[in-house]
Amino acid sequence: MTPPSEIPNAGSRKSIAYMTQKSESSDAPASIEIEHVFGDQRPFTQCHAATLVRVPDGGYLAAWFGGTRESHEDVAIWAARRGRVWGPPRQIAKVRAEAHWNPVLFALDESGESLVLHFKIGERIRHWVTWTQTSQDAGETWSEAVPLETADGDAQGGRGAVRNKPIQLASGDWLAGASIERWRRWDAFFDRSPNGRDAWDRTPLVPRDRVRFKGKGIIQPTLWESEPGKVHALFRSTDGTIHRSDSIDDGRTWSRSHATTLPNNNSGLDLARLPDGTLALACNPVPGNWAARTPLSILFSYDNGEHWPARIDVEREAGEFSYPAIIADDDGIALAYTWNRRRIAFAHIDARDLPRG
Repeated sequence: MTPPSEIPNAGSRKSIAYMTQKSESSDAPASIEIEHVFGDQRPFTQCHAATLVRVPDGGYLAAWFGGTRESHEDVAIWAARRGRVWGPPRQIAKVRAEAHWNPVLFALDESGESLVLHFKIGERIRHWVTWTQTSQDAGETWSEAVPLETADGDAQGGRGAVRNKPIQLASGDWLAGASIERWRRWDAFFDRSPNGRDAWDRTPLVPRDRVRFKGKGIIQPTLWESEPGKVHALFRSTDGTIHRSDSIDDGRTWSRSHATTLPNNNSGLDLARLPDGTLALACNPVPGNWAARTPLSILFSYDNGEHWPARIDVEREAGEFSYPAIIADDDGIALAYTWNRRRIAFAHIDARDLPRG
């Protein structure tokens, strides 16, 4: 495994994000510490698509892909760990001289010691093959990367976790949001595993109205379970809005997707369900296919995603602040995201500063 780089860390910066919408019982402003995981002295030119997981001793592990530019053959998977401060970025996966994409980290237990990493390899997205590797020491060392083991033996396309973290259902099974990006058509489905490691078994494609839908389709689901057996998903789409689908049979079959009232700029989004049932959705709330990737905001729902009355803007300036990964913990919520393709940013919001529904 590649040893840690000696690139110096950039430290942190402090920011104040104001709640632009709030429920009646909310307080504003909310104070947010925003840190850059590394500075401009870095071993790659561009970076994108952060993923985030909690590890022991109150730390975090972030990963992303980095290289000359997206889709270049030198792009690899990089990671950094945060204890009191962020350590240097280090390369954790590079199988061959071909572009690596969209890492997804998730923990198999509450300790955060046993981790799984999914990522894609392929010159173009439609040629992706999903690879995986595991760590038993919270990301300090990693197993050799191998193609994802699926029930049908096919790791081609967007198998496993394509962009967002899988969730463990009340039944014990793991469910990952998957999708396929063809040249003229995008479709979403889900992969299911009994243990979160292997034997991933795909569902049918999520149905949608292909006559009324504008653009290619829906991809990159983010998931939550509201009660045992009832699972829900939000999707990135090409028609200017976030789409939703629901399952009442533990994620095996899904309702026809439908547009929500939430705008979407055809960019990544991610959701975390807090212990009290509050949903925190990180996204760019901007309408329009390939619209601006700013602001980067967190929207809050207190009724299982029917309404989103509260909002915190994490980034407001011009630029690209995109592809967020959000997780909930006992202290609040943590967020990692792309900062102008040059850095990965990390933000934490204390539970006391979250809007209350």
